[in-house]
Amino acid sequence: MAMTRTAPIYSYRQIWNIAYPILISLVMEQMIGMTDAAFMGRVGEVELGASAIAGVYYTVIFMIGFGFSIGSQIIIARRNGEGNYAETGNIFYHGVCFLLGLAVLTVILSEMFSPWLMGKMVSSDEVAGAALSYVRWRLPGLFFAYVTAMFRAFYVGTTQTRTLTLNSITMVLSNVVFNWIFVFGKFGVPAMGIAGAAIGSTLAELVSLIFFIVYTMTRTDCVKYGLNKFQGFKFGKLKDMLSVSVWTMIQNTVSLSTWLIFFLFIEHLGERSLAVSNIIRNVSGLMWMVLMAFSSTCSSLVSNIIGYGSQDSVRGLVLRILKISYAAVAVLAIFIAAFPRLIIRIYTNIPDIIDASVPSLWVLCSAYLITIPANIFFQAVSGTGNTRKAFFLELTALCIYTLYCFTVIHVVKADVAVCWTAEHVYGLAMAILCGGYLLSGKWKNRVI
Repeated sequence: MAMTRTAPIYSYRQIWNIAYPILISLVMEQMIGMTDAAFMGRVGEVELGASAIAGVYYTVIFMIGFGFSIGSQIIIARRNGEGNYAETGNIFYHGVCFLLGLAVLTVILSEMFSPWLMGKMVSSDEVAGAALSYVRWRLPGLFFAYVTAMFRAFYVGTTQTRTLTLNSITMVLSNVVFNWIFVFGKFGVPAMGIAGAAIGSTLAELVSLIFFIVYTMTRTDCVKYGLNKFQGFKFGKLKDMLSVSVWTMIQNTVSLSTWLIFFLFIEHLGERSLAVSNIIRNVSGLMWMVLMAFSSTCSSLVSNIIGYGSQDSVRGLVLRILKISYAAVAVLAIFIAAFPRLIIRIYTNIPDIIDASVPSLWVLCSAYLITIPANIFFQAVSGTGNTRKAFFLELTALCIYTLYCFTVIHVVKADVAVCWTAEHVYGLAMAILCGGYLLSGKWKNRVI
């Protein structure tokens, strides 16, 4: 029984040992977007702006399935904490079946409605056409990306995170090579521009999936975790998973949708503002991935420790993760703020865009002082299993964020740097709402 076992304390060193492979994997995954942006920054301003909208548009769609994997990860972590290891494999296979079906439906619906949506959302015909070209070549990668997301959920949920590092290195190297070939046209392949970037990323997703399959078959104890055989698909099991995962699906989709809304507002300020914001979004990813490594660790460890029956240890665990997160992210934020042009030149060599991006970058770095506790507290709430509550807390914060974006960008038409203060507003709302819920202790009786 879970209650008879001694719950782990999870020291700073143990937290770091679990988090750093996730961090390295996220660094590598972030480089997928960085690679696309860097290549597009050398193709043209229209392509750079279009890749921002298309990239966020794809990510919103991807987050529907990724949100399901996050919910699955929480359940896997709970079963791992309880010592019910074989059930983790059963959850994994049900997740794979569901996400493959979801990928089929998503690709069909996107092909039907994406042209119409792009035409309505984007005012520039050039940007809309380039963005649609990217999306059409990128979406088939969902079949690979969704299954890969379930592998990630399994390894994070069971705290076997080191495999994520090797997988992500393989993926990003593949993406660089494929982008070079298809964007600029090498080895007899015609130069395909933004469509080539999408093809490169899709093929990199396939390489990533192949790696996970081979690694799991050769290096993981498949018998222990119930991965050696599929026990058969049961709708009752999927229903139980969806009771947790449906809220992380909705939350992740809605959360990223506000990013899309932000960029659509920015697009109406002009192609220059859109190109600047695309660069800032990608730089934000450098800090975001460090924070996400610790917040993903937080969600998994909170669920594991509750599985041991040690709810009273959650607050101390969250505080330790918060402290180590500040230490890691602050170093990176200070470096970026001190050398903004050095960082921006990764994404573009156009002098006017570099100069225009610096103020927005400084605003972004200051926002992370608030974003860190906001994200750690939110992931801790999700780790308790009360994903429905976590969704409504973030929905409240996102409503505040969207209203602020509409006012500052659409009504006031402020400078792009001022527009990025929306990150401060969102972070403050999330920190207050999620921190207050954790302190209330109302999550302690949640069973999944």
